[in-house]
Amino acid sequence: MQSLRDDFASVPPNLALPTLQAADALRKSGAGGRRKALKTLAFGGISVLAVSAASQFAPWQRWRADASTGTGEQRTLRLEDGTTVVLNTDTAIDTRFDPGHRVVALRRGEVLVTTGHDARFAAQPFWVQTPFGSLRALGTRFVVRIEADHARVSVQEGAVEMHPGGGAARGIAEPGTTWRMSSAEAGRSAAPPIAADGWADGVIAGNDMRLADVLAELERYRTGRIVCDPRVGDLRVSGAYRIADTDRALRFLAHSQPIRVSYLTRFWVMVGPAEGR
Repeated sequence: MQSLRDDFASVPPNLALPTLQAADALRKSGAGGRRKALKTLAFGGISVLAVSAASQFAPWQRWRADASTGTGEQRTLRLEDGTTVVLNTDTAIDTRFDPGHRVVALRRGEVLVTTGHDARFAAQPFWVQTPFGSLRALGTRFVVRIEADHARVSVQEGAVEMHPGGGAARGIAEPGTTWRMSSAEAGRSAAPPIAADGWADGVIAGNDMRLADVLAELERYRTGRIVCDPRVGDLRVSGAYRIADTDRALRFLAHSQPIRVSYLTRFWVMVGPAEGR
């Protein structure tokens, strides 16, 4: 059931919301309605799983990983060489440490890596593998995030060598830069207004952020959907929003911006213009 709720984030609104509404209407119609509601939700569940199966980010990647987190969960690992890996929400990794190899394979989600300096491993390069290529850490602190068609790399300290598609190096990301790596190429990109490593401190933080982007980030830390009306998506916000209490963050946004936050269910939140606007 938890996996089913988690995967509702990937379901288009025109599928999931009518399923919930139909099930609720049937439930209220009595015992026969409750049976029909269960069938309706079961059909919706099958649809959810079908959508999930079509995605490269299938939930079973978590189940078979060496380490993983669920929605809204974070976890810190300390590896044999002293490297620290912080897993963000809905993340799965595998690790390989043996003579000649120091590898973290990021299957899904996002990690903050701070490489260790154990002399026993000095001769072994540290690699982070992604579905789009590999990253070689050059004594560094950096964030890697898996997107739909690329990996986003933000470097805070040291440097990271980019190997798109697992081939030859295509550039070195330096401190303060953000890079985009697909299976075919790697290149520097504009840094997003949302701090790349703010989540490791428990916040979504930045200046002049689009409201739609902030809501999309908040959605990653809660079960269900936050749907943003395009009429308010381009509103600009600044500050730090605690990811441990996304409802509180939504209430603050509703008080500080000309928006209205409506809960259709606890799993489905609509954000649109305030009344009269």
